Amino acid sequence: MEPLSVEAVLTGRSLPLRGDELSAIRKEPEDGPIEIGMLGLIGDEQADLRVHGGPDKAVHHYPRDHYAFWESLSPFHSKLDHPGAFGENIAVSGMVETEVCIGDRYRLGTALVEISQGRQPCWKQAHVMEWPELVSLMVKHHLSGWYYRVIEPGRVAAGDTIALVDRPHPEWTVERVFGLLIGGGAKADTDSTRALCDLSVLAQEWRAKARKLSSA
Repeated sequence: MEPLSVEAVLTGRSLPLRGDELSAIRKEPEDGPIEIGMLGLIGDEQADLRVHGGPDKAVHHYPRDHYAFWESLSPFHSKLDHPGAFGENIAVSGMVETEVCIGDRYRLGTALVEISQGRQPCWKQAHVMEWPELVSLMVKHHLSGWYYRVIEPGRVAAGDTIALVDRPHPEWTVERVFGLLIGGGAKADTDSTRALCDLSVLAQEWRAKARKLSSA
């Protein structure tokens, strides 16, 4: 994979989303370099640390490639005019779930990051987009995005590159793992689901999902 350009680096603050529910899903592009620590971009917030943030979900990447598909379903949706509609921290074209793998390591700016799991969409995504069916559509089409853990802190800015450094598990694409654990494929492929239990680079939360599904 040739190095790709980072189109935008985005962060968000925890703000009211619905009632007293807070969320930092609304992301805005940053000017200039942003430090990447072990828990993600400095200045980026997570409202509910029970389900967001942490070492395995430090940086969220949602493919810019998918925006055209969503626009085909919802033409003129204002939030699809620019990066950040899916709460992503990193906007890049040329990387999609069928081509990137769990355990992939990338040089992102000066930081070294590793894909830890796909992103499991929740109601907040549908709410902020004012699109009730969006979550079910993301699951149906396996257009999830993914998370990185940070191996080496560094900094990144729009215009920097992201480059593949290592791919130890080419058989475990993000799309395949998402399909098994979130998309309902586990029952039809119990052997693969069981194998995920021992995939050490997979986030602990998703290994727990694999154990639960493989023993059901």
